[in-house]
Amino acid sequence: MEKKNIDWGSIGFGYVKTDKRFVSNFKDGAWDAGALIEDDKVVISECAGVLQYAQTIFEGLKAYTTEDGRIVTFRPDLNASRLADSARRLEMPVFPEDRFVEAVVETVKANEAYVPPYGSGATLYIRPYMFGSNPVIGVKPADEYQFRIFTTPVGPYFKGGAKPITIKVSDFDRAAPHGTGHIKAGLNYAMSLHAIVTAHKEGYDENMYLDAGSRTKVEETGGANFLFITKDGKVVTPKSNSILPSITRRSLMYVAKEYLGLETEEREVYLEELGDFAECGLCGTAAVISPVGKIVDHGKEIAFPSGMEKMGEITQKLYETLTGIQMGRLEAPEGWIKVIKE
Repeated sequence: MEKKNIDWGSIGFGYVKTDKRFVSNFKDGAWDAGALIEDDKVVISECAGVLQYAQTIFEGLKAYTTEDGRIVTFRPDLNASRLADSARRLEMPVFPEDRFVEAVVETVKANEAYVPPYGSGATLYIRPYMFGSNPVIGVKPADEYQFRIFTTPVGPYFKGGAKPITIKVSDFDRAAPHGTGHIKAGLNYAMSLHAIVTAHKEGYDENMYLDAGSRTKVEETGGANFLFITKDGKVVTPKSNSILPSITRRSLMYVAKEYLGLETEEREVYLEELGDFAECGLCGTAAVISPVGKIVDHGKEIAFPSGMEKMGEITQKLYETLTGIQMGRLEAPEGWIKVIKE
């Protein structure tokens, strides 16, 4: 298929309307067959559950053109599983996990002309989401839902390379100890908007959220999990019931151990020990890894030995290895790569 006439090297990380999107509706206790449609507008009641009580969940993944010309996506089964967990927590019907993967494949195939070519640095971002669609005025779950997937081509998250960022220890809490921090719900991200705008006004790139209970342990940022590298090369990630189980983070921990032979550990990470680490990064779908050069805790600067000029040595190896797997330059573990088109 001929590609769209897009300057792949100059597109940013934003929304570009593509040709088709997938839509399926839940009504009378069952999901319909779903369909690919051209209309990008969502029409719902002014009293829809999503508008009144924020009953909405979502996922994010990407499709890539690999070195050998295939179109693939990365571990969509884990996105399907996480969306199902999110649905159960918000009293929404689970969209079947096998159908989720099929719908991702269908939607990418229908928008093949928007999948950026290999080497461009760009990818096709895939956004599955679900929301309560029927009128709800009393505080209760909706009875009807819509599941949709749209795609948009996006440029590299870091133009000109990943420069280490400076983050602050936030005075705001991201999630309650027994709340919804572990699911990918729109309400969690709405909660973080004031905090990130505040951080940007103060000259910081991101927030470090602490546990709401004791405010002594590291949790995550508004949209990414943390990775820390000890001075003897161990990869450490925070353990908490109120952080989102990042697919990228889980993949990086596997890569660290199985591909790079590094020791890995998931454990509680305390604010007071941050100065003991050699490197720090934020991991997520959009950037894979964003290097952190400095954390500021109410005026106290914690600078990592890896510095403010480039990724730390081990963080760089993790990044190169995982992106190598995603782009087909390195052999992937079984089941990690879903081929959409050979």
